[in-house]
Amino acid sequence: MKVCAAQLRPVAGDLAANVAKHLELIELAVSQQADVVFFPELSLTGFEPRLADSLAIDIADQRLDVFQEHSDKTNMLIGVGMPISIGSGVSIGMVWFSPVDARRLYAKQQLHADELPYFVTGGKQLVLEREGSRLVPAICYESLQMNHADSAATLSADMYLASVAKPVGGIAKAMTHYPAVASKHKMLVIMANCVGPSDDFISVGQSAAWNGRGELLAQMDAESEGVVVLDTKNGSASVKTLDH
Repeated sequence: MKVCAAQLRPVAGDLAANVAKHLELIELAVSQQADVVFFPELSLTGFEPRLADSLAIDIADQRLDVFQEHSDKTNMLIGVGMPISIGSGVSIGMVWFSPVDARRLYAKQQLHADELPYFVTGGKQLVLEREGSRLVPAICYESLQMNHADSAATLSADMYLASVAKPVGGIAKAMTHYPAVASKHKMLVIMANCVGPSDDFISVGQSAAWNGRGELLAQMDAESEGVVVLDTKNGSASVKTLDH
């Protein structure tokens, strides 16, 4: 199985522009024969908590249909980030599209204190299955809390998918925490970060993948848009960037 973590530079609050960029990166993942591709935290709007309430949509919103169409066409599992309206408020959502199946929502379960004025927590962990593997998504802050990865391990996860929006300091923590997750639970870890302005900080990319021994397999730079491709068959990873 090949899993791609997509790295992009979102345009704050511009859903149409970001959808177009997502489709470009999905095509790049298709060119790498990917089975799964997922994007950074709130990738379709950028990480903009103050805008989230006005941007939030229902999971059934037709503007997301294009991702279902691409999932059906490419037989690929696709995960995108979006503020999603749920009963109690707005969640930091990750909507997952499976070939010829209903879309599913993973809502971030552990929020950072700065996010609490804008978002509500999700209540249940999503587990994705593909090619005999169990993949568990995690979103930014919670992915740096070992108890979240511990819970993923109790669900027999083979791979931890970290969808983040992180500045320099956050990436520094990630580069020590994710290898610890991988080695503790003998679990593959792959992280998708965005680049460029995010709320009141700059996201610095460096999306990456680690093997079950905690060894770094591949990492993007801090500026490019593209994908990290993790190949579970041979235990390797590579980087492919968009050509502009």
